[in-house]
Amino acid sequence: MVEFTLPKNSKVTEGKKWPKPQKATKITEFRIYRWSPEGDDNPRVDTYYVDRHDCGPMVLDALIWIKNNVDPTLTFRRSCREGVCGSCAMNIDGQNTLACTRAIDEEKAPVKIYPLPHQPVVKDLVPDLTNFYAQYASIEPWLHTVSPTPEKEWRQTHDDRAKLDGLYECILCACCSTSCPSYWWNSERYLGPAALLQANRWIKDSRDEATGDRLDNVEDPFRLYRCHTILNCAKACPKGLNPAKAIAEIKKDLVDRQI
Repeated sequence: MVEFTLPKNSKVTEGKKWPKPQKATKITEFRIYRWSPEGDDNPRVDTYYVDRHDCGPMVLDALIWIKNNVDPTLTFRRSCREGVCGSCAMNIDGQNTLACTRAIDEEKAPVKIYPLPHQPVVKDLVPDLTNFYAQYASIEPWLHTVSPTPEKEWRQTHDDRAKLDGLYECILCACCSTSCPSYWWNSERYLGPAALLQANRWIKDSRDEATGDRLDNVEDPFRLYRCHTILNCAKACPKGLNPAKAIAEIKKDLVDRQI
């Protein structure tokens, strides 16, 4: 029989079970991934009990309640609490989503919360997205023009502006990219759904004058063509966008310019 040895500290263990809040009449159980770079302990899953009558309706509200009332060491990102900034992206009951827009009542208890998958973990629910942001920067997400700067603004027709719908709304939460198996396996070379959706946003922008250079930048067996259109990205996007469609449009543009 073949035996495999897991890397050090790779096994997730059972963690601490915190006491239930006293006198609470409605309680929801949360099981939350915990890991700290300080020390040499394995990752663990701690169990918390949240008093629902003292807590808001969203998963993020529960995390804040736990941090304020039970365990101040629990670490996670959050900012706008309106589903706009993407800071609180995490894996909730097996799906990448935003904690601020995910209702507790949508989940089965116990609610299981982990950091975004297949990314290095900084601490607890905080993933290291350094590579993700570097890939976003690589597509140069700003207008490239050679025409003289207009006295007012770069104008667009209504039809040209409509081409950006479904693209500009991306909040770079990384839910789509971290749900993509191709990105898990090739994240150093494959740009991933989020960066490619953003690339298409600038390719489609009528005001941009570097379309050819942008297509050249992504025309690569790994940077673009690792996408196999399994649509995990579209399912995971909390804004209802379709990165797989955007990637397909880039591929079509590359074919069209050869005709």
